[in-house]
Amino acid sequence: MTRNSSIEKIRESVLQEKRIINEMNSLFNYSKNVNDPQEKRMIYLQIENLKAPLQKIGREVVGSVEKFSLFNPLPGQKKAPIKQLISQPIQDIQKIPKETSMQSSKKSSEKAKDKKPRPDALEKLSLKRMKKKGEKIVKKKEKKPSKFFKISSRFFHNRSMSFLSKGYFEKLRRDLIKSNVNLVPAAYISILLFTTTISIIVSFIAMLFFMFFNISAIPPFITFMDESFGARLLKVFWIIFLVPAATFIFAYLYPSLEKKSLESKINRELPFAAIHMASISGSMIEPSKIFGIIIATKEYPYLEKEFIKLQNEINIYGYDLVTALRNRSFNSPSRKLSDLYNGLATTITSGGDLPVFFDKRSQSLLFDHRLEMERQLKTAETFMDIYISVVVAAPMILMLVLMMMRISGLGISLSPFMISFVMILVVSIINIFFLTFLHLKQPKN
Repeated sequence: MTRNSSIEKIRESVLQEKRIINEMNSLFNYSKNVNDPQEKRMIYLQIENLKAPLQKIGREVVGSVEKFSLFNPLPGQKKAPIKQLISQPIQDIQKIPKETSMQSSKKSSEKAKDKKPRPDALEKLSLKRMKKKGEKIVKKKEKKPSKFFKISSRFFHNRSMSFLSKGYFEKLRRDLIKSNVNLVPAAYISILLFTTTISIIVSFIAMLFFMFFNISAIPPFITFMDESFGARLLKVFWIIFLVPAATFIFAYLYPSLEKKSLESKINRELPFAAIHMASISGSMIEPSKIFGIIIATKEYPYLEKEFIKLQNEINIYGYDLVTALRNRSFNSPSRKLSDLYNGLATTITSGGDLPVFFDKRSQSLLFDHRLEMERQLKTAETFMDIYISVVVAAPMILMLVLMMMRISGLGISLSPFMISFVMILVVSIINIFFLTFLHLKQPKN
C-alpha cells in the first residue's frame, strides 16, 4: 500500500469517526427534550450501539498510524521504528553533561543581554493595539422597567392574564412575538388597559372644559360659552368616546405595524444575505455555523436579530438545527424569511445540495427585490405629482375663493389675517403628511 493511499484511508476513518460522534451528540441533545421514559431508553440504546463501531474504527486508525512511517531509510540501512526515532534525540540530550548545558545556557543569556533586540515599528503598533484592546472594559447596562410599566402591571396584570387564559387578544399576542417589542403579552396588555383608562380620564376632563369654554384663534383665545347647555353637550359629548377608542385601537395595532415595518426591513436585507450565505455554504461548512458568520459580519442588523434567536434555539434550548428552523419559521415576522427557513430545513432533511439551494433562493429574492424597488419608484413619482398639485395649486385656488367670498359677502367672511393663517396651517399639515409618508417608505440602512 502506497503512502498516499494510507493517508487517504486514515482520513476517511477519521471522517467516519466524526460523523458517528456528531450523530451521538445529536441523539444526546434530543434526549434532553424527551419526557417519555421508553423513548428516552431507546435513544440511549441507540447511542450505546454507536459506541461499538466507533471503538472499532478508532483501533483501526491507531493501528494504521503505528504502521505508517514518514521516514525513508538510506540505501543499505534498516528502517528504524518510529519509537526509536522519537526516543533517540531524547537519549542524546540526556547524555549531555549538566555542566556543559549550564555553561551554554549562561553564554546564551550573556549574548542575549549584549544584543538586546528592539521591536520594529510594526511590532510596536501591534503591542499598542493589544494594550488598548485589553484596557477596554465593556459594561452592559441593565434595562430596568419604567414606573409606568410597574404601575400598569400592578393594576392590570391579573386582568391581562385572565384575558389571555380565555383566548382573548390572540392576534395581539402573535404580533408581539413576531415583532421586536421587548414585552411579554401580559405586560403589553396591562399597558394597553392602563393607557386606555388614562385616556378616558383625560377625555372626560377635556369634555368638561369645552362644555363651559371656547377656544378661538383671535385674542382672547379662551372665552366663556354663550350657548345653551344641551346644544353644547351635543357638540362635545363625542370626545369622551372618540379619544379612548382611538387610544385603544392605536395601542392594539402598534405591534402589527411594528411587525410590518420589521418585515420590510428584513426583506430588504434578505437577498444580499442569501448571496452571502450561498458563498459561505460552498466551503462545505456546517449549516448552523453559516448564521454565526452572517452575525459576525454586522452588515445585516435586522437579520442579525433573527439569526441570534435561531442560535438561541440551538445553543440555549438544545434543539437541533431542523427543529430550530421550523420554530423560527413559525415565529418569523417576514414571510420570505419563513420560506427560507422551511426550504433550508427541507433541504437538510432530504440531503440536498445547500450551495445550489442558497444560489437559487438568492436569485428569486433578488428578482423580487428589484420588482419592489421599481414599484416604490413609481409610487414616489405618483405622490410627487399629487404633492405638486395639492401643495402648489390647491392653496392658491383656496385663497382666491376665500378672498372672493369676503368681497362678495357670501358664506364665511374671514379677515386677511385669518385667511393667511388658514393657508399656512393647511400647507403645513400637508407637508407634514408627505414628509411622514416619505420617511416611512424610504429604505433604511
